[in-house]
Amino acid sequence: MKLNEAQKKFVEAWNRLGSPTLVAKELGFSVRYVYNYRKDLEHKGVSLKTFNPQRSPEKTAITIKTHEGRVDLEVLNGTVLVFSDAHYYPEMISTAHLGLLYMIKKLKPVAIINNGDAFDGAGISRHPRIGWDSKPTVIDELRAVTERLLEVSEAAPKGCRLIWPLGNHDSRYETFLAAQVPQFQGVDGFHLKDHFPEWKACWSCWINDEVVVKHRWKGGAHATWNNTINAGKSIVTGHLHQLKITPFSDYNGRRYGVDTGTLADPYGPQFIDYTEGNPVNWCSGFAVLTFKDGKMLSPELVRKWDENVIEFRGELIEV
Repeated sequence: MKLNEAQKKFVEAWNRLGSPTLVAKELGFSVRYVYNYRKDLEHKGVSLKTFNPQRSPEKTAITIKTHEGRVDLEVLNGTVLVFSDAHYYPEMISTAHLGLLYMIKKLKPVAIINNGDAFDGAGISRHPRIGWDSKPTVIDELRAVTERLLEVSEAAPKGCRLIWPLGNHDSRYETFLAAQVPQFQGVDGFHLKDHFPEWKACWSCWINDEVVVKHRWKGGAHATWNNTINAGKSIVTGHLHQLKITPFSDYNGRRYGVDTGTLADPYGPQFIDYTEGNPVNWCSGFAVLTFKDGKMLSPELVRKWDENVIEFRGELIEV
């Protein structure tokens, strides 16, 4: 087909950049618009392949394969950053999120794992409205998540894998749609992952068959302890927002239960009505997993110390 000037510009940008996120940024479009534009061109006979020349898998010490509900990563030497429970809120950027961007640039991880509940879904929760509380719309939340995750992907080094084990709040998106409009099953956009194609959606991520990263398993104050005892593996979870590490040793060696805390402000507007303003045993931060010769070293935590200040390895870092 004969392309007009706008279509030629799009094809040139796609062939040069290869990434929907990068094309959207250059042309001033939304990522969703880029995908729809690409589909429209393909329906007209123009073939556009997905690739990202800035992230060559041959240049990283990591391989990936996918199973049902599970992503396997093999990391020989390198760092994996794991954050969770961001509950991204419109027009709000937390200190922990700024700290995450800082540590991505500093540590240059081989993988970044968004361990669930980046999307809050307050307006489509099964729980009833609390009084006359005001909740953001679904589209406003999606825009907030898109903006923040775009910042993460742009900070990521070449070859970095972006993995997203879904959380219970993330699941609200398609659970609501499946209940209300089941006839739309399979329609583009009716899965949360459709809106974030750069992130690999799964239920769990296994690193070297030694470390399991998933949003949640056991509950309660001793969840990290019970997780690693019952799993027989080191296991990294979110959901409880506590940010802590529990070691455990037996004849099989040393392993860890890790809670990645929350990337959000524990007293932010996402939670204030839900918690009724009560004190919460939550902590804002994320986890750093370092691998040497295929084995995980002791996990580390990055914690919000004060507004725009994080704590890591005995240092206070302004972000």
